[in-house]
Amino acid sequence: MPSPRRLLVTGATGKVGQVFLARLLEEPRFADLQIRALCHQRRIDHQRIETVFGSIAERSVVRAAMDGVTHVVHLATVKETPEAVMDVTVKGLFWLLEEARANVEFQRFVLLGGDAAIGHFFYPRDAPVTEQQPHEAYPGCYALSKVLEEVMLEQFQVQYGLDGCCLRAPWIMEKDDFRASLSFGEDQFGGPSWREMVGEDAADEYVRAGAVPVLCDADGNAITRNFVHVNDLVEAMLLALDHPDARQETMHVCMDAPVDYRALAGYLEETRGLPSVDVPTAYHSTWLDNTKAKSLLGWRPRYDLARLVDEAWDFERADDDPRRVWYPG
Repeated sequence: MPSPRRLLVTGATGKVGQVFLARLLEEPRFADLQIRALCHQRRIDHQRIETVFGSIAERSVVRAAMDGVTHVVHLATVKETPEAVMDVTVKGLFWLLEEARANVEFQRFVLLGGDAAIGHFFYPRDAPVTEQQPHEAYPGCYALSKVLEEVMLEQFQVQYGLDGCCLRAPWIMEKDDFRASLSFGEDQFGGPSWREMVGEDAADEYVRAGAVPVLCDADGNAITRNFVHVNDLVEAMLLALDHPDARQETMHVCMDAPVDYRALAGYLEETRGLPSVDVPTAYHSTWLDNTKAKSLLGWRPRYDLARLVDEAWDFERADDDPRRVWYPG
């Protein structure tokens, strides 16, 4: 009899991990899949999920977590945390890949990559960005770590024929994230920091007016920026887990079109009566091309600008669901 399929998920208690596991558990074609989570601190309480605790930087911990594993979904990462970034994104991934390549029954390694590996909106582009774009980290350890992850997976595929797949995602949205990303207040989620750019006094006035920022380049043109909703991303992850055409491929998983901040402001004014204010920056427009993921996986994103906005503005956050910073670990 063939060995049972067993999936290891790292970063299982984070934003993407929680949604992925919930969706995985309800998917009939994965009903026989045994699921294990490698957790650093937080616990998962579900009868189908086995939890292994420890540091991903420790080989013994990873070896125990990888015992009998046929599939990996690697989500664990850190942001701008120099003290932890090499332990998680280099040592941790290396130990996972070492165990995977030594297991003759191993089937698929899915890495969640990021557009930080190809420069995000830090560098000018004259065409939609495909998966052929060379790695080009922007300043900081996070972008460097995303480059190192992708290169390491790629080289294990070259060296050992490992069956890997990298899903390269831009900024991942859920719940009211998108609304909070456009706040001039102290509750802003992510960056750039609008308050720092416009100053405290102006920011306070914009908060009172309910204004939203229009991200602009140095010439005053509204920027286009890439996003993906966590629900769309998770559907791509489920497809990539066992789709034969995903073998050793890197694919962009994002909305069909980037968010145009001018169009965003117009939609918010039309539907919510909100004013807007231009914020010049040194950033550049980008457009991630998701054709490859749609072609190989048969995946289609369901979120466009209107749905992204409407769900974020209509979402009501419960008192016991505070906004959380998921990194590190």
